[in-house]
Amino acid sequence: MSNKDFRRLWLASAVSNVGDGVTMVAGPLLVADLTGDPGPVAGAVFVQQLPWLLFALVSGAYVDRLDRRRIVVAVNAGRAAVLAALTVTVATGTVSIPLIYLAFFLLGVGETLADSAYGALLPNLVPDEDLERANARLMATFVVGNQLAAKPLGAYLFVVGAAVPFGFDATTFLVAALCLAEIRWRPPRREPAPPTTVYADIAEGLRALWARAPLRLLAVTLSVMNVLFCAAFAAFVLYAERRLGLAPVGYGVLLSVWALGGLLGSVVAGRLTDRFRSGDLLRAGLVVEVATHLTLAVTTSPYVAAPVLVLFGVHTMVWGVVVTSLRQRLVPDRLRGRVGSVYALLDLGGAAVGTLLGGLLAGVTSLTVPYWAAAVGMVALTAAVWRRFAALNRGERLVEDVERAT
Repeated sequence: MSNKDFRRLWLASAVSNVGDGVTMVAGPLLVADLTGDPGPVAGAVFVQQLPWLLFALVSGAYVDRLDRRRIVVAVNAGRAAVLAALTVTVATGTVSIPLIYLAFFLLGVGETLADSAYGALLPNLVPDEDLERANARLMATFVVGNQLAAKPLGAYLFVVGAAVPFGFDATTFLVAALCLAEIRWRPPRREPAPPTTVYADIAEGLRALWARAPLRLLAVTLSVMNVLFCAAFAAFVLYAERRLGLAPVGYGVLLSVWALGGLLGSVVAGRLTDRFRSGDLLRAGLVVEVATHLTLAVTTSPYVAAPVLVLFGVHTMVWGVVVTSLRQRLVPDRLRGRVGSVYALLDLGGAAVGTLLGGLLAGVTSLTVPYWAAAVGMVALTAAVWRRFAALNRGERLVEDVERAT
């Protein structure tokens, strides 16, 4: 794939994903250093996910109204400024839980705009037949940068100095903004459309996703899955420390091992989607989710947890490539920002709810109870959607289903 604009997008994604991964490790470590309570640790994750509940639909509407390239440039520059300010407070010893929450909330607001714009912009930069390859490469970059390389790096930088990882992330966002500013693609000129309100645009996006039966099924299913998953993993840093006996660097290594599964999944996703029906792959993913929660509920060994997390990482990447490419292909360009934001609202909104519930549950019970609850919930969800997933076929069959539904 020789497209220069895609390579610029790819490079920006690679750089910012490393910084994001560093903050993902350093943030919980910083909160845990200030307070050992699972509630505030989970709260730091929740406040970054909360904007998806509050602003996802509005962000999607503006992504379809404005120049998507300019949006991602401006948002990355803004996130760099927020992280620079957080770095100063940590370095000067004036940081507090409310300040961390505020910074993470602002980062989350920026994420609602940037992620919606990225997803809508990508199909403009690559041919339709290259969507799976482009998404797989971006996901592989996410795994290598955000999860594999960044996790031990984030833990190491935090040991060097609590402010260092946040300053590092600020720099990566600034570099990403510069890369994205070099994209030469410009949106085509369109005939002036009748003026509409933001609320009318949001309603159109909601109808567009809901009218497409396969996307509707997958969006609702993933939302429930994320509630259960994030409830289980809300206080994972404390689970790794107290249940598995891992130090901060060991925690980062475990996350990197988990990421190896994601990298493997991004590599094999194309081959799997060519060989197996989408419904079969998605049903296999449901089984992996159940097995993951059950295993982590009973084990106390990182040597047992690690291979399970590798398999879970494969599942998440395969699922992501299948569903993302399908959505980008089936949704018209003028609606991609809004439909993507509705999907993200159900996806990450479920994650935010799950994180909040999981932190509260772990705080009043134990660190393993959320995993038991997630396992039971996944069994129920699997039973509810098993037949519907069996009816799904590969891309061509899904297109036919959508055309009949609409």
